Amino acid sequence: MQTASTNICERLCSKSIREISFLLNIPWSTVSGIITKWKQLGTTATQPQSGRPQKKMTERGQLMLQKLPTICRVNS
Repeated sequence: MQTASTNICERLCSKSIREISFLLNIPWSTVSGIITKWKQLGTTATQPQSGRPQKKMTERGQLMLQKLPTICRVNS
């Protein structure tokens, strides 16, 4: 049994990158990037990136943000 994505893939495999981008109404560079990622990694999912993770807001910081509107109204 074939799924919808399999049918779409079979129809698009014989097309050029520019034809696919025209059919899907997306830039050809996006199509090229997706195909390249698939060939290199076997998936199009976002991969983990290097670098330090962003700092998450502490519970205390969240409480301060909730109180900020009331503090601003009192002082004005």
